Amino acid sequence: MYHRFGQRLLDLILSICGLTVFGPLSLIVALLVRRKIGAPIFFRQQRLGKDGTPFGVIKFRTMTDARDAAGNLLPDDRRMTRFGALLRRSSLDELPELLNVLRGEMSLVGPRPLFVHYAARYTPEQMRRHAVRPGLTGWAQVNGRNAISWEEKFAYDVWYVDHQSLLLDLKILCRTVGQVLRRSGINETGHATMSEYMGATHRSTEAA
Repeated sequence: MYHRFGQRLLDLILSICGLTVFGPLSLIVALLVRRKIGAPIFFRQQRLGKDGTPFGVIKFRTMTDARDAAGNLLPDDRRMTRFGALLRRSSLDELPELLNVLRGEMSLVGPRPLFVHYAARYTPEQMRRHAVRPGLTGWAQVNGRNAISWEEKFAYDVWYVDHQSLLLDLKILCRTVGQVLRRSGINETGHATMSEYMGATHRSTEAA
């Protein structure tokens, strides 16, 4: 019952409160992004949502569009600005995702939304992570975030799907606050964020 009705009610209440409380801060961040990184202010990208349905995730932009002589985007670590890195460390870049929560595309708690092209790389067990809405934070995020392997992340995601409850969501939200304050697990060693997931039988490569 909670996963069908209760979580959505919690999402609506807290996302509306969050957008109201953090509205002035979001405006300040938006102005700083425009000044320090440039337009567009927001980063929009298609991600996989509930039941594998794509949706457009919204974040504050943290990277430039710098390209090489051939017109290809430079690696993430070369496009990440100092201000963008600060937004990532503080998780302020994710404030616009409250709009995704309000629209019902995401929940406050759930597996993080990943790239659409990852769908072809999941095992059937890993694909079960899409049985629920993706979240701003999740069980994998409070158990290592980007400092753990993809396989560990997906195992945590599937565990959450099987054990979803109000108490678990509240526990994750509380632990997320502490994690954000500690700024832990933000990136994988040697990468701007996390290496790309190439599938269960492949090794990860470039960050995305």
